[in-house]
Amino acid sequence: MNRDVAGIILAGGRSRRMGGGDKSLLALGGARLLDHVIARFAPQVGTLVLSANGDPGRFAGLSLPVRPDTVAGFAGPLAGVLAGLDWAAENTRCPYLVTAAGDTPFLPENLVERLMAATTGIRGSMAVASSGSRQHPTFALWPLDCRDDLRRFLVDEGNKRVSAFMDRRDCIEVDFPIEDISGVSFDPFFNINTPDDLAEAERLSQSMIA
Repeated sequence: MNRDVAGIILAGGRSRRMGGGDKSLLALGGARLLDHVIARFAPQVGTLVLSANGDPGRFAGLSLPVRPDTVAGFAGPLAGVLAGLDWAAENTRCPYLVTAAGDTPFLPENLVERLMAATTGIRGSMAVASSGSRQHPTFALWPLDCRDDLRRFLVDEGNKRVSAFMDRRDCIEVDFPIEDISGVSFDPFFNINTPDDLAEAERLSQSMIA
């Protein structure tokens, strides 16, 4: 656990390819997608919050604070990041926030450790995870002192592109290896977008148990 880091799970997507609704609450391996994410992510951070819009009551069983977007309209993942930065600034003494997506049940259990290590000694720096030569912008370390800049980026400039904001901040890329389960290679940032993805995640989950 890193007590200097607050964590936020981004679960505010519209899940169109899954037919709408909260895909993070779909069943996987006898639990919900979100349960798997929490089990891997919560031990890595000092405090954890959930980013989601609408009725927070549907997440009541998780015992997590739920933070809606603070930017009007559906501004995508960056709105959730900003909500998390504001929440951490108001409720914690953590100088950093790490984000994780709510539909990634196999996220690395050393995510926070490696992102923090990449920025050690570099004040105010950001770090983003990558794997297989691809960045994963929803898995990143954000210094709290970037929140005013992010608010201007979203509200004043109307820019919603996570990668564009990261480019502006000279974000450090941290590569995570492709993993192996029983001879099957998979990306630890594999996320659930479609029913076929959910079926594949179920197969991977069963392989982990076997």
